[in-house]
Amino acid sequence: MSTEPTTTGTLATDPVVDAEHAEAYRSAEDYHAAIAAIRSAAAAYYNGTELAMDDAAYDALLARVAATEAAHPDWQQPDSPTSTVAAGVGRGGDVEHSTPMLSLDNVFDPAELRAWAARLARTLGRSVDGYTVEPKIDGMAIAARYVDGHLMQVATRGDGRTGEDVTLQARRVAGLPVQLTEPVTVEIRGEVFMTDADFTRANELRVAHGGQPFANPRNAAAGTLRAQDRAYEAPLSFFAYAAHGLPGAAAQRHSDAMAAIARLGVATTGQSAAGLRRCASAEEVVAFVGLLGDGRGGLGFAVDGVVVKADEAADQADAGSSSRAPRWAIAYKFPADTRTTRLAGIEVQVGRTGVITPVAVLDPVQVGGVVVTSATLHNFDDLVRRDVRVGDTVFVRRAGEVIPEITGAKLDERPADAQPFTPPVPCPRCGGDIDRSQKRWRCTRGRACGAAEALHYFAARDSMDIEGLGDKIVNALVSQGLVTDPADLYDLEQVTLARLERMGATSAGKLVANIAGSRSQPLSRVLTGLGVRMTGRSMSRRLARHFGTMQALCAATVEQLQNVEGVGPERAAVIAAELAELAPVIARLAERGVGIMTEPGTPAAGDSGADTAAVTPPLRGPDGPLTVVVTGSVPGLTRTEGNEAVETLGGKSSGSVSTRTDLVVIGPGAGSKAQKAEELGLRTMPAETFAQLLAAYTAGDQAAIDTLLK
Repeated sequence: MSTEPTTTGTLATDPVVDAEHAEAYRSAEDYHAAIAAIRSAAAAYYNGTELAMDDAAYDALLARVAATEAAHPDWQQPDSPTSTVAAGVGRGGDVEHSTPMLSLDNVFDPAELRAWAARLARTLGRSVDGYTVEPKIDGMAIAARYVDGHLMQVATRGDGRTGEDVTLQARRVAGLPVQLTEPVTVEIRGEVFMTDADFTRANELRVAHGGQPFANPRNAAAGTLRAQDRAYEAPLSFFAYAAHGLPGAAAQRHSDAMAAIARLGVATTGQSAAGLRRCASAEEVVAFVGLLGDGRGGLGFAVDGVVVKADEAADQADAGSSSRAPRWAIAYKFPADTRTTRLAGIEVQVGRTGVITPVAVLDPVQVGGVVVTSATLHNFDDLVRRDVRVGDTVFVRRAGEVIPEITGAKLDERPADAQPFTPPVPCPRCGGDIDRSQKRWRCTRGRACGAAEALHYFAARDSMDIEGLGDKIVNALVSQGLVTDPADLYDLEQVTLARLERMGATSAGKLVANIAGSRSQPLSRVLTGLGVRMTGRSMSRRLARHFGTMQALCAATVEQLQNVEGVGPERAAVIAAELAELAPVIARLAERGVGIMTEPGTPAAGDSGADTAAVTPPLRGPDGPLTVVVTGSVPGLTRTEGNEAVETLGGKSSGSVSTRTDLVVIGPGAGSKAQKAEELGLRTMPAETFAQLLAAYTAGDQAAIDTLLK
């Protein structure tokens, strides 16, 4: 959770980590549950209790919430975490901050860092006059007010607008003096944290007084700072990262301001083991970030990244800030570290398509700010290659992934009685044979092994959208042997369904009608529902648009599949094998008239579709598809259809607005995404124009397209 340069440490609400490819939730219940989890995690983070999840999990959850709100704007709550700072914290306290303590956007690799620097230069209309790079300390953000050099008040970040008064407790923090060396009136912001040595000492003190050890240094610092009646004094430290109200030349550069408050006796990030470096160019920034990343293990305190800022106050003022984050600063997040723990067991799971996967059961271990009790072992070949055994001490990491993984074992600590894992012989779910010809083993019964899971997916809102075919009905149909694959659904009769528990004649009749109505779904929906491995909704739409018909897709060679954007040799081989395996089901679906089996807007879809071959896809740029966000309603289209239309027009649909967005389509009901598009200076288009563009493209009217794009 990132540190705002003049303010705080929290997650950016538009996380860069693959947010644009996040999958929307299929039900409002799941969406609301995700928001509740975000609020709970945020409250735990800011209140200094045990962490509910780490940054990667939080980012991914927030991205799915954003994607869901894009797909279902009518579900969006007014206080959604995508449109508020410090989601779930509520009112911070009784102390109102002089200026809001905002958050930072994040980047995760050098390319994204360079892109941010280029965007900042474009915003300024000139080159950035120097950057600063300093450690991003994972502590608790505070604002300390000095009057005539005397420490008068210290407040926590709280909700970004107000915080708790912790003045009394903060007087014991090393690096935050009660009296400055000069009678200056200034507000200093920074992080209260624990060094590695202080964390060890704090846990010794806490256990000695009958408490449980702190989960990690960040929580230890936050809990200690906010405690008012603790029987012991745990050590705390402070590093400043901003100053408000410094007079004269010291206020012209961030680096000069940090040097000035250091002379006043305040510890700053520049005085830390990591230091503060002023860099003349983005390439110098990238190089120094690499050095800090390589040496972070020896700093003596926890950092999870660095903060890069435009150094000049003039650059900062001209770049400005959004409602949640400054445009002149960015947090570069480091990959999570690796920890060790004991492998308590190895379990075997069977997925929806029959894929069989080994999963590690671990003794609880703190990794990346969350307690981990299980991790992926990828596949059985990988398990053998790594020679991981039950009882081993294993290495666990969360390198930007939500699911932890085991990278190996400490062979010199292996117990004498540790035995190699024996893989399953029959399928652990159904007892069928296992196909071991690929790295990922599969039950030879494939989807029939997990028939219920496959049918749930087929009927889902973003697949065939069969209303009324819920989990309980699917489970009943499978358990009674009435349905084994999607094609069987279209043979169901009202009298058969009416015999199911809690299913009367009226409900049965409606369900039969809904199942029959799904026959008109386009090819991309059918593909999505079939759950072809290594594809999803977006890839299904690309395949459907490229080949036009199911017949052409199934006849495609591995080489022809690679002509589709995003399909490489490995994915092409898997898709071809999957389609061959699904051929009997596809044939049975076709016999029952399921789907047009074509994709609207392609030559195979009819005369109007054929006309589109003569026009240029309007959302395809010289470097490939334009990244487009649709926010609000589009005339005549549902939210999912709006996203599908983006890809029909040659673009790439995204669920969140960022600096990488090329176009934002704005319709009635648009919320924070429209505001962010304006703040970032992005190109926008009214939803009415977008609908007209789709109609013109479908009609093959190049002149109308050119007019609409002017």
